[in-house]
Amino acid sequence: MTPAELDGTLAFLRAAEALKSTTRSAWTASGTPESTAAHTWRLCLMAMVLADALPGVDQARVLRMLVVHDLAEAVSGDIPAPAQVGAPPKGDRERHELTALVAPLPPGPRQEILALWEEYEAAATREAQVAKALDKLETILQHVQGANPPDFDYAFNLGYGVAHTDRVPELKALRAVLDAATRARADGASADYQIRSTP
Repeated sequence: MTPAELDGTLAFLRAAEALKSTTRSAWTASGTPESTAAHTWRLCLMAMVLADALPGVDQARVLRMLVVHDLAEAVSGDIPAPAQVGAPPKGDRERHELTALVAPLPPGPRQEILALWEEYEAAATREAQVAKALDKLETILQHVQGANPPDFDYAFNLGYGVAHTDRVPELKALRAVLDAATRARADGASADYQIRSTP
């Protein structure tokens, strides 16, 4: 790596650090706003521990896709899913922001990140479909587990990401458990509600 490539890599990594303090519309179990970095970390962990349930999937590719799927949020933040209803698709904005964010990187890593993001966005490959489905499920899990404000809209989650989770039949049981837990929270269950596959 040349000195210029090293400088560019460090510039990118410094800019990506913003994800550690970029908050989402979710709350942790302790009542603090969830960061994009925290979401991405548990999403990768989820993909790792569910790998055996997803035969024939390139696990390393899924993990790389998940690491970069929300990188653009380092530029202008997260747009909560309810706010996206009826709004222009956010893909063009994210593509532009991600392209600017990765510009300092050497060509190899820059092109890999952009290609992984495009694959995730298109959701045409099995790996991208799994990544998209897991992204939706981790979000729902956080909403079920979080110490949310009293006016939190749990009903929204019952339809959230269904088009993506339905594309991965191996995750149907997980979706059912999270939907049941969502209904329980909507009915007044507390944040320490135990999420279980059996009553």
